[in-house]
Amino acid sequence: MAINNVNNGLPKNPVDNTKISQQNQAQQSQQQSAASTASKAPTSRQDSVSLTQSAQQLNQVQKKATEAPVNQEKVDRLKKAIQSGDYKVNPDVLATKIAKLEGEIFSTK
Repeated sequence: MAINNVNNGLPKNPVDNTKISQQNQAQQSQQQSAASTASKAPTSRQDSVSLTQSAQQLNQVQKKATEAPVNQEKVDRLKKAIQSGDYKVNPDVLATKIAKLEGEIFSTK
């Protein structure tokens, strides 16, 4: 099988090696300049964080909670009562305590 009309019948131009090497050098210099520009990023930039007043208050509450004393005997008694099924919840007392806590949190009475 013969392929006809390659290059529209025009003669093939010889490869110009000097032109190719110049193009390669130009690409390399562009890559080097891009890399040097990227490495010259400003180093004096400093990040900072500021907490809102609510976040600061929450942090203080969390610190107090971790420092609060724990009555381990009472905790153990309650665990045993819950596990054995002897612990009973009084719904009226629970509702009163929840309402009181919400009042303290949201400052409504």
